[in-house]
Amino acid sequence: MDTVKFRTIEDPLETKLILDNIERYSGVRLPLQYIKSSRVVGAFLHNQLVASYMLITNPNFRSLMFLPDEVRRANAFFAKDQYEMMEVNGLWISPTLKTPALQIRVWMQLIRDIFLCRKKYVLLMRDVRNKSMDRFMGMANPLALYQGPPILMAGENTHKSIQVSYTTRWKIVLNFHKYIKELRNRQRRAESSAKLRTTLRGLRQSEAKYV
Repeated sequence: MDTVKFRTIEDPLETKLILDNIERYSGVRLPLQYIKSSRVVGAFLHNQLVASYMLITNPNFRSLMFLPDEVRRANAFFAKDQYEMMEVNGLWISPTLKTPALQIRVWMQLIRDIFLCRKKYVLLMRDVRNKSMDRFMGMANPLALYQGPPILMAGENTHKSIQVSYTTRWKIVLNFHKYIKELRNRQRRAESSAKLRTTLRGLRQSEAKYV
């Protein structure tokens, strides 16, 4: 049986590999200093890196640095203590994890790690074009802080249009059943698609016998 194993990444070569994969899947190269200030968790299948995510538990969050000043002034959320916040970033999952059963291991571990950080608020940022990530983030019932073009400082880069939101660690845990349901639905769709391909392949082979 395939087993996904997790560990904190500290090796410089593995860190570079994760930065490369984040850029490959998101189109954004995260600064090395940013990743050094994070806890980076890698997921491995047969000793091959297949997913990772970053947990940032101290202020100077990347998701907030791109927001316009007027958004900060207008929303009471920014009056809260940033030491009660954390940020999740750099999430990617390789197509190597083909089955929902393997994919759900990554989500379960991420949710567990978020909860164990013991921060009240969880900051989330995504590329507005990434509808798949929108679906998964939406299951935690986040509250939007901003959606639109990022305010970039010199030398920084990110997506052309971002959505920044926040939720709580308890919302993530209490809505975990939604992730299970979604992944089970994906499993059923994958199985139905596989059966259809098998049926079509059989029909083509049968037709070929009479040509």
